[in-house]
Parts: sequence; C-alpha cells; structure tokens
Amino acid sequence: MEAFLVSTGIVALAEIGDKTQLLALLLAAKFRKPVPIVLGIFAATIVNHALAGAVGSWLMALIGPDMMRWILGVSFIAMAGWMLIPDKLDEDEAGFSERFGVFGATLVAFFLAEMGDKTQVATVALAARFQDYWWVIAGTTVGMMLANAPVVWLGDKAAHALPVTLVHRIAAVIFALLGLLALVGMGG
Repeated sequence: MEAFLVSTGIVALAEIGDKTQLLALLLAAKFRKPVPIVLGIFAATIVNHALAGAVGSWLMALIGPDMMRWILGVSFIAMAGWMLIPDKLDEDEAGFSERFGVFGATLVAFFLAEMGDKTQVATVALAARFQDYWWVIAGTTVGMMLANAPVVWLGDKAAHALPVTLVHRIAAVIFALLGLLALVGMGG
C-alpha cells in the first residue's frame, strides 16, 4: 500500500504544470469532449507506465539492490532538480491527428508526450524502488488521472487554480528526501 500511496502522490504532484497536463488542457480546448479525452489519457497512461514499471523492475533484478540503491538515490535527487525546471508543450508534440477520433488522437498524443517525461522516469524509479509493480502502476496511473482529469473537465480554470511553482517545489523536496533516504539505506 505504501508503494501505491507514494506513487500516487509523487506523480500527481509531478504532473502539475507538466507538458502532458498542458496537452490535456489543449485537447480539452480543441475537442470539447471530456469523456473520450479522459479515457484516452487513462489508456495511454496505463500502457506507458506499465512499460516504464517493467523497465524499473527489470533494472532492479539486473543490477541488484545495493547498486540500485545508489542509482535510485542519485536519480531521485536529479528528479528533484528537474521538478524545478518549468515544462513547455512544443508545437509538434501538440500536433495530433483527428482521423483517429478524439479517443485515438488523445491516446497517441498523450502516449508520445509521456515518453521520457518526468512522470515516466519517476515510474521507472518507483517500480525499482518499491519492487511492487502492480501497486506502483496503479498509483502512478491514479496520480496522472488526479492531475489531468480535472484539467479536462474544468479546463482553463483548473489549470490556473494551483500555484504551480509551489507544487513543483513540494514535489522537488519529496524527490530529494526519497533520494537521500535511498542513499542512506532507509528507504527500503
């Protein structure tokens, strides 16, 4: 249950102001059909995070817990720094095709935008850290939905209601603490 709760919280915080949240807002403004957009985000997140979690679990099995503790510690501290860099949505990342319908366009655009994104990297690290694949994937997916569904449903008002800089700073502190705990061996 710890893996689920930490994964949910980390990803929900990391996603605030992230480029995929900006994409969710853009999709909502373009298509104005929240149900297929939210379902597309959900499907893309499950697939993307399932793959990322598998990589994290594989890395833990390959490298072993002692070496992985150092890699995770440094990775979480690097994620803390990355959280302090504002995200922007590139024009080409927002270019989705309407020929696949709202659900298909959302699925493809969101899956591609999530590749190499903070939350995907966090999912790899969380899966390696907790070694509880299903709870991590469930948690990261719920975190993504907590951050993105309100943006789709409420649009621009929800996107600007949160103090993004403060949320990013809180997430950075959490990542830094997880990194330090991993380095001193208390996080496992």
